[in-house]
Amino acid sequence: MAMFPLPRRCAHLLFPVLLTCSAAALAVPVTDELDVGGAIRARFDHDPDRDIDKAGFDTLMLRATYTSDSWIGAARYRFYGKQYPYQYTDHIGDVAFAEYAWVGYRFDADRQVQVGLNQVPFGLQPYFGSTFYETLGNVVGLEDVSAVGAKYIQQQGDWNLQAGLYGRPAWPGRGTSNGSTYSTVVTSADDYVPEGTRNQERQIVVARLARSLQLGEWKSEVGVSALTSRLENKDTHDAGRRNAYALHYLGQNGPWSVQLQAGRQQMSPRNPGSDEVVSFGGYDGTFNVASRGNLYVGDLSYSFPGTFVGGWVSGMKVYGNYSRFDKSATGFDASERFILGTSFSVRSFYIAVEWLNGRNDPYIGGSSYTDSLARGGTDHWENQLYANVGYYF
Repeated sequence: MAMFPLPRRCAHLLFPVLLTCSAAALAVPVTDELDVGGAIRARFDHDPDRDIDKAGFDTLMLRATYTSDSWIGAARYRFYGKQYPYQYTDHIGDVAFAEYAWVGYRFDADRQVQVGLNQVPFGLQPYFGSTFYETLGNVVGLEDVSAVGAKYIQQQGDWNLQAGLYGRPAWPGRGTSNGSTYSTVVTSADDYVPEGTRNQERQIVVARLARSLQLGEWKSEVGVSALTSRLENKDTHDAGRRNAYALHYLGQNGPWSVQLQAGRQQMSPRNPGSDEVVSFGGYDGTFNVASRGNLYVGDLSYSFPGTFVGGWVSGMKVYGNYSRFDKSATGFDASERFILGTSFSVRSFYIAVEWLNGRNDPYIGGSSYTDSLARGGTDHWENQLYANVGYYF
C-alpha cells in the first residue's frame, strides 16, 4: 500500500479526534425500536502534480433509525466545512445537508412503502460498485440519488419490484452554492459555470425490476430500470424531459463479486441557448453535464474471509471499478474513471484507501470542474491517492 506524509498541522487536528473516538461505541438504542448514532470521518488527499497533501476532518454524520413490526423510518444528516476541500468556509457545518429522511409502513414481510427523502430505485443498489468514492454515475445524477416522494417495494419470490413517484429532488441544504444537496441533481448553475443552465426537475417517475437466479456457480441478479421526469427551465418557462434507463447484472461466487451496468441518459431541456448541456449540482458546487450519453460501469471485487490481527481487522475487500460516460454531442470528449482500492474495518473504524484515475473527470486530477462532463476537460488521465477513515457509532 502506498503511503504519503501527512501535513503536521493537519495531523495535529486529526489525532485528537481519533483518540477521542477510540472509546467504546456511542450508539444509543433509545428503545427496542429506535436507535440513534452517527459517524465522524477524516480524509486524506495526495496529488503531487497539484501539490496537494492534505489530511483533516471530512464529515460528521448524525442518524436515527426506527423499526417496528409495521412502522419503519430513517434519517441521516451530514456536516462539512472548514477543512479541505471546503477550506473556503469558516466553520464545520457551513456546508450541511440531509442524505435521507423518510418514514415507511410494512404491509407484511415482502411489501413496504417509504415516504419522504428516500433513495431513488435505479440500477445497481445501493451503489454502482464497491468503491467508496463512487462512479461517474454519481456525478451524472443516477447513482446514490435521493428525492422527495413515495417509493413502493415488493419482493415476490425471486422478483423484486421498486417503483417511485417523486415531486422534486432533495431539499436544499446549507452552503455557498446552488448545489447544496448530498445527491447530484439538476439545479440552477452558479455564476462561475460557463454556459450554465437554470432548470429544475419535477414529477420524477422511476421503476426498477430485478430477478435473483443461479447461473452456474454464480448467485446472480439481473435487472432493468427506467426513469422519466419533467425539466422546467426558469428562463424560457418551457418544459422538456429527462429520460434514463439501464440494464444491470450482479454476480457472486464465493469471495468474488462482479457488477455490470449499461445505461443511457437522454435529456431534452428547453434552454434559452444550447440544449446540449444541463447543469447539475451537489456537495456545494455546480457543473455542466452533457444532455445525452451512455453510461457503462464494471466492478470486480474479492472479499477476504475471516479476521486478521487477532480479530482487530475484518471485512477486508479489494476491488477495481471502471466507469465511462460516452456523450452523444459532436466534439464532446468521453469521461472515464478507474479506481483501484481496498476497504476494511479496524474495530469500529471503517477505512477505505483508493487510487483514483480520471479523464475528463470533474473531481479527479484537476480537470475542468465545470465542463469535464460536458465538452470535456484536460482529456488525459490524471490520478491521485485518496483515503477515508470513519468512526461509526
